[in-house]
Amino acid sequence: MLTLYDYLDSGNGYKVRLLLALLGRDYRLVALDIDKGETRTAEFLAKNPNGRVPALELEDGTVLPESNAILYYLAQGSPYWPSDALDQAQVLRWMFFEQYSHEPNVATPRYWLRHGLATEARKPQLEEKQAQGRAALQVVEDHLASREFMVAGRYTIADIALYAYTHVADQGGIPLKPYPAIAAWLERVRAQPGHIAMDAVADTPV
Repeated sequence: MLTLYDYLDSGNGYKVRLLLALLGRDYRLVALDIDKGETRTAEFLAKNPNGRVPALELEDGTVLPESNAILYYLAQGSPYWPSDALDQAQVLRWMFFEQYSHEPNVATPRYWLRHGLATEARKPQLEEKQAQGRAALQVVEDHLASREFMVAGRYTIADIALYAYTHVADQGGIPLKPYPAIAAWLERVRAQPGHIAMDAVADTPV
C-alpha cells in the first residue's frame, strides 16, 4: 500500500490527498507536525533528505518527494494527465508556475498568519508576498477568463496543483473577491466527482 507522509494543513499535501481521492487509491497516512520538527528527525530525513512533506512511499519502498512530482506520477494513465504532448507541456507549464510564482506568495502569507509568524518586523515582507500573490492570481484570472479549466478544456493535475492554495488564499490576507473567473473555476473544481475538502482524509492518521 502507498504511504503518504503529510502535514494536514499543507496545500502541497492536499494536492496529493485530493488526487488520491479522485483516483480512488487506498493509502496509509502518516501525519507529521512540521511545527514540532517531526520532518527533521533522523528517521524521516532518511526517507526525504530535504526534510519536507508531502513524500509518497511506494509499495517497493521508493520514496518520492515534491508534491507536483507526486501528482505527475499518480496521474499517469488517468484522465488527469492528457495524452497530447503539447497539452502535457501546458500542464507542466502551470505546475512550474504554481511552484515558482504562485505557491511562494500565496501559501507563505497563509502560513505566517495561521502560525503567529506575521510579526510587526515581518510586515513589509508579508505585504510584499501578498502583492506578489495577487499578481500571480491575476495571471490565473486572466487565463481562466476564457476557459473552464487551465489546460485542454478539462480538469487536470494543473487545476489540482493551483486549486490547493488558491482556494484558501483569503487565509493569507489575499481576498478572492477581485477574481470572478477564479471563483467560478473553484466551483467547477469542487463539483468534480470524488472531490474532497482540504481537511478531509481517506485514512486515519498514524
